[in-house]
Amino acid sequence: MTFVPPRSTPEAAALQGPLARLLRPLVRLCIRSGTTFPALAQLLRELYVNVAEHDFGLPGKEQTDSRVSLLTGIHRKEVSRLRGAGAPVATVPASVSRTSSIVSRWLADPAFSAPDGKPLPLARLAGDAEPSFEALVASVTRDVRPRAVLDEWLDSGLVSLDGEGRVVLAEAAFVPRGDDERKLYYFGRNLHDHVAAAVSNVLAAEPPFLERAVHYDGLSPELARKLEQRARVLALEALQTANREAHAACLTDPGGSARWNFGVYVYREATGADAGEPR
Repeated sequence: MTFVPPRSTPEAAALQGPLARLLRPLVRLCIRSGTTFPALAQLLRELYVNVAEHDFGLPGKEQTDSRVSLLTGIHRKEVSRLRGAGAPVATVPASVSRTSSIVSRWLADPAFSAPDGKPLPLARLAGDAEPSFEALVASVTRDVRPRAVLDEWLDSGLVSLDGEGRVVLAEAAFVPRGDDERKLYYFGRNLHDHVAAAVSNVLAAEPPFLERAVHYDGLSPELARKLEQRARVLALEALQTANREAHAACLTDPGGSARWNFGVYVYREATGADAGEPR
């Protein structure tokens, strides 16, 4: 039996160029982090088998080693060894989930944010009517003491204390540090969702997801930096608006198994003679 790809699927040869450009920055990251080619090749081999096993089954038929081997080009004995691991599960580290939930509420809940969406400085302890960090944490989780969260965030630079002893949300809450587990978690999740949306748009006759970019080439470095800074402002405004509306909608939502992700990105680089090696 031969697998016939959908009519809208691009030919394998046509994917070589886009894939090389897509993978280049990931290969750069792998080399810098010490991930060797054999390690990456083994990961890709496992993923090929896993995706073929779980995403390309035929209705009413058992997925066989032979068919997975046919789909992936991996030897049947190797397929048999790698199968059965189960589909990858996207787990969220507890600290990441807690931090994200608290920061999102701080930015979206009118009790803890200004009308323009900026987070208010918060008193450390709950008072009569003054918004507090203690009340913020308690509104999200009862599993950890607000003081423990505060100490953790002060140590990691997510918050600081102003002259009045109030807790102030720092920029680090938006841009995690390189050694922060949140940074690697969001690296994987956000890139996955962006690529998944783009792949869905390539495969579908009617692109189901919004996935667009504004781009200009041949700019001076000064203008590129100026446009980058302006784009940062616009992007943050869009994210804060989306966060406030989503938070308000969640208050009356019955809940379920669906998830939603809205993201933006900004990028600039030198090109041509100033670029050095290709990026």
